[in-house]
Amino acid sequence: MAKDELSMAADKLRSGGLVAFPTETVYGLGADARSDEAVAGIFEAKGRPSDNPLIVHIARREQLDELTVSVSPLEEALMTAFWPGPLTLVLPAQKGALSPLVTAGLSTVAVRMPDHPVALELLRQADCPVAAPSANRSGRPSPTTAAHVLEDLGGRIHGIVDGGATGLGLESTVVQLEDNGLVRILRPGGITSEQLRAALPEAVVVTDDELHGESAPRSPGMKYTHYAPRGELTLVRGDDRDIVAAAIQHAVEDCSSAGVATGVLAFDERAAQYQADLVIGMGSEALPQEAAKRLYAALREFDAAGIQRIWAETPGPDGIGAALLNRMVKAAGGRILLANPGN
Repeated sequence: MAKDELSMAADKLRSGGLVAFPTETVYGLGADARSDEAVAGIFEAKGRPSDNPLIVHIARREQLDELTVSVSPLEEALMTAFWPGPLTLVLPAQKGALSPLVTAGLSTVAVRMPDHPVALELLRQADCPVAAPSANRSGRPSPTTAAHVLEDLGGRIHGIVDGGATGLGLESTVVQLEDNGLVRILRPGGITSEQLRAALPEAVVVTDDELHGESAPRSPGMKYTHYAPRGELTLVRGDDRDIVAAAIQHAVEDCSSAGVATGVLAFDERAAQYQADLVIGMGSEALPQEAAKRLYAALREFDAAGIQRIWAETPGPDGIGAALLNRMVKAAGGRILLANPGN
């Protein structure tokens, strides 16, 4: 990455521009988090609802003290363990430190320090807190390459820093610590619940309900349909993988006979047995991190091929599989077919 390119991108951020940049998770669309006008530009470019809070990205630990009221010992322990990295902490916000558009009117702010050399250098040079949701049109699959950003936001933003394909492929884990020491996962992501429990053996780690009975989301990714392809996606789940595969193929054949363009997203162990207009392998079932890396690009590939109906196998719920399944359920709009004996 040329220094001049990063310097120009940092200048654009400081002057109120919108710049897309790579992180270890997905590409983010950055703006100066202190500027109402710049942050409003994010919502306009993405078509994102304004009641959906944004994550603030920083490059130095000292910046956190300018944005938050306090940080607990448990929160410090999480930062020590996982920063830089795909962990976002929801913390009490310092009044007046950020545009209220960033927090969506809440008293808290979501902050992380990305683990990507290009992102960190850009943030250092910009020398300001950068609000950065994923760099896609709202509701679309998140971008894992600069080409994805250009496809969604070309002509709507002021620059794209191309750092190649992202590594993780799913967004960060968002957590909030409560007064009783409870660690609540508001959004599963690149840091697993197992990793959180290992880092904080004295704490209780729980996963939040989808909306926690609230109208205002406390974290990005807790409200609205996300990550969706243009074709209708249905997840197919079951204890017997052969029954799952048979159910998918039966559904494909029914739609194909009606002239509908069909697609299947499957693990490599079974991908070759499907007959559809487009079959995409996610990698081995034993390596869900590969499926996590490929998911969003695969959904965009179905779009490019004009696929109208898509069926997908699902991962197990452990480790990164929890975050992967979360994104797949959202991309499917909750459409899940249970394929079990006797169904």
